[in-house]
Amino acid sequence: MGLWDIVDSLKDNPYFGAGFGLVGVGTALAVARKSAQVGMIFFRRNYMITLEVPSRDKSYHWLLSWITKHARHTQHLSVETSYLQHESGRVHTQFDFHPSPGNHIIWYGSKWIRVERTREKQMVNLNTGMPWESVTFTTLGRDRQIFFNILQEARELALKQEEGRTVMYTAMAGEWRPFGFPRRRRPLSSVVLEGGVTEKLVDDVKEFIENPKWYTDRGIPYRRGYLLYGPPGCGKSSFITALAGELGYSICLMTLSDRSLSDDRLNHLLSVAPQQSIILLEDVDAAFASRDLTPTENPVAYQGMARLTFSGLLNALDGVASAEARIVFMTTNFIDRLDAALIRPGRVDLKQYVGHCSHWQLTQMFRRFYPDQPPSEAERFAKCSMAANCELSPAQVQGYFMLYKMDPAGSIDNVHTIKE
Repeated sequence: MGLWDIVDSLKDNPYFGAGFGLVGVGTALAVARKSAQVGMIFFRRNYMITLEVPSRDKSYHWLLSWITKHARHTQHLSVETSYLQHESGRVHTQFDFHPSPGNHIIWYGSKWIRVERTREKQMVNLNTGMPWESVTFTTLGRDRQIFFNILQEARELALKQEEGRTVMYTAMAGEWRPFGFPRRRRPLSSVVLEGGVTEKLVDDVKEFIENPKWYTDRGIPYRRGYLLYGPPGCGKSSFITALAGELGYSICLMTLSDRSLSDDRLNHLLSVAPQQSIILLEDVDAAFASRDLTPTENPVAYQGMARLTFSGLLNALDGVASAEARIVFMTTNFIDRLDAALIRPGRVDLKQYVGHCSHWQLTQMFRRFYPDQPPSEAERFAKCSMAANCELSPAQVQGYFMLYKMDPAGSIDNVHTIKE
């Protein structure tokens, strides 16, 4: 009996025929399913493009606002509440709706884009305490230019929202986070310093920003440090805020007395500071008085400084690993308390005294508060103020003017009470 005879006999067997048919159908389905999977993988790899943006990336929040603008018809939303202050002083509550975690479809650039926002509920960002998130964009085609266009548009949208405002950053763990909402830029003319001081500082900062090649060609680290010192209330911090507004820069506020601040963390924060920002170290005399003093001899000077050392601060400002393209402003009320190594050239390139009001400052402040008054009245106010007390801070004078908002004559007649 040959092989074909055996096959012919089995073919006529109904049990074998049914089993063979089922196996054949199952095999065919398995092959079809595998072919579809392989085909889909091939199609995705060659005819689809995907972009994943994790929440730790700087563009993540820009993209959320961009998605909100384009996904207007989505029905799955999450809310973000904010408070905005208008020119009139009123505070307005604003509700912004962002697409919630899930899949959303957007029509952009003559293409359909699937946007998938995912949230890892079991993983938390230790820096912010928020769950890890990511946004994935998927569209047909092989041209990644569409993603460049989206990122650029999202960036421009974010900059437009901050236009005319100064963003304040504060250090949280190992990154900089916006502190509150962007505040309206303060005009540089609103801070009245001694004649020529404002122009001197502004010109120096602008010259530094506009000439990076000069530093590179001469092998000089491209960074600049400033120290403003003088009595409290004389406009040091106010000037830095106004300067940031004039330059269109943000401000990174660093607190050296932070108990969690260490040498490594300080160096890292200065290295990852946002572009076009001013790093502000206020009241450095209250953080470190001198390296020669021990905590026993001067416990106040080292309060909260258990992990940050003086050498760590110096290396962060002007060490081998310190970042470049950086502007640092330090303020102090007592320059004589600072160690000479902290304020030497290279760490502090320009020192400027900001003191009590001069005759010229008093006239300028009077004319700013009462623009309708003749110059002679401003001169009379300044003369009476200097005669009553020659050591007045701009903060004291401004507070005094607030008592006579609509009464310039009264501000002159009662100038002797300016310090009461």
